[in-house]
Amino acid sequence: MLRFLRRTFGRRSMQRYGRGGGGSGAGDERDGALRGAASPLAGAPPLHHIQAAAAAGGKAALQCRVQLLDGAEVSVELPKHAKGQDLFDQIVYHLDLVETDYFGLQFMDMSQVMHWLDLSKPIKKQIKIGPPYVLHFRIKYYSSEPNNLHEEFTRYLFVLQLRQDILSGKLKCPYETAVELAALCLQAELGECEHPEHTPELVSEFRFTPNQTEAMEFEIFQKWKEFRGKSPAQAEKCYLNKAKWLEMYGVDMHVVKGRDGCEYALGLTPTGILIFEGANKIGLFFWPKITKMDFKKSKLTLVVVEDDDQGREQEHTFVFRLDSAKTCKHLWKCAVEHHAFFRLRTPTNAKSSRSDFIRLGSRFRFSGRTEYQATHGSRLRRTSTFERRPSRRYPSRRHSTFKANNPMKSSPLCAKNNPEVHNYQPLYHPNVHLGQSHWHPHPPVNVRPPYHEDSVCWKPCGEDSRLRYIQEQNQKNLGGLQSLLYQDKLMTTL
Repeated sequence: MLRFLRRTFGRRSMQRYGRGGGGSGAGDERDGALRGAASPLAGAPPLHHIQAAAAAGGKAALQCRVQLLDGAEVSVELPKHAKGQDLFDQIVYHLDLVETDYFGLQFMDMSQVMHWLDLSKPIKKQIKIGPPYVLHFRIKYYSSEPNNLHEEFTRYLFVLQLRQDILSGKLKCPYETAVELAALCLQAELGECEHPEHTPELVSEFRFTPNQTEAMEFEIFQKWKEFRGKSPAQAEKCYLNKAKWLEMYGVDMHVVKGRDGCEYALGLTPTGILIFEGANKIGLFFWPKITKMDFKKSKLTLVVVEDDDQGREQEHTFVFRLDSAKTCKHLWKCAVEHHAFFRLRTPTNAKSSRSDFIRLGSRFRFSGRTEYQATHGSRLRRTSTFERRPSRRYPSRRHSTFKANNPMKSSPLCAKNNPEVHNYQPLYHPNVHLGQSHWHPHPPVNVRPPYHEDSVCWKPCGEDSRLRYIQEQNQKNLGGLQSLLYQDKLMTTL
């Protein structure tokens, strides 16, 4: 209650009525007057600035930068001894997010290991890199049934997270499923597929999978036509209902070593713990069958009860080793949180509970709400509005092919001399995997303006037809310059 009053009568009133440092012209975030905010259509992601009331004017403010799922960044100033809950409250208030139990803030330690921010502890005691302290707002618990998500905005955030997981290669996706999911993304973002306006070339401006090919883009375009009539909310619902059946949906993977010295992977899921040897799934320990889970330094111990051939229960002990004691404790904490969130109706009392599942070696206890409480006890709003941010666009295949086959020297059409010529060099996208390849080896210098009408023709052709097609597009793009085509190279006469 005190946190709500401080947030309501502190930051909101100070910004709205000009009693903070922003002056009379600084409005509240929900009024569309964010300080430092850029247009979502701009090339660079928008940056929003939030200053907590208790940190206003303070010299020892805590500087945090949070990366959101849509690529935007939020800069937050908090008191020096602020806890993780204070930062999380500021972010969900900025987003106007109600179903907050599925989300968390993640940061990287000095060993390049990602950790979840503990909301009950001070931020400075957890993050050692900074200030500014850099965190990522993302999904912590993937809903076992996305249809139980009440709000459209929550489902939209789930779609953004899953798109990142598929693009980075974290979530493996069969070819047919990837085509259908990509088509649903286009339907949700662009609406109906109109043939004169939309072509398969348009699909090549988006990134959906790590190994996206031209043939795949054509199939995405054909599939897009089948989803005519679906609203953005309906398309996103279909996306989630399709993605939830993927084998690795919502699996939190951790690399470990067994007693035999071989490398394995433990995957935390809503139903239990998956065991992988390479890419092969070799076992599943259901949560009710796990009686004890303990860790000591870099060693994790699981005690699992299994029924033998005669129906008698037998205990099996599995020991795994990790690289360090910190990574071992991190895996143990993630397993405890997954078990509590998906299996319990209400969290256990941290003071009185002495469950065998959570040993007494650590004082850590799950303190949030469970999935049952999130789906049955969430307050519902009559209406809620939000704006979907457009996806990052890249040069199309025709632009890249044209540039690769027509290396041109600096001319009066270059961007320096003619401001109407746009530079299509793609900006860095922090949510795209670093290994993601681009369509061209070098950034293009000269491309035609975007208002130029595209050809609706898209069909495979032979080498001679392809060169003639490039010649025609070269003439069209360069304002009718005459081109001479030779067998081994293309020369342009000015």
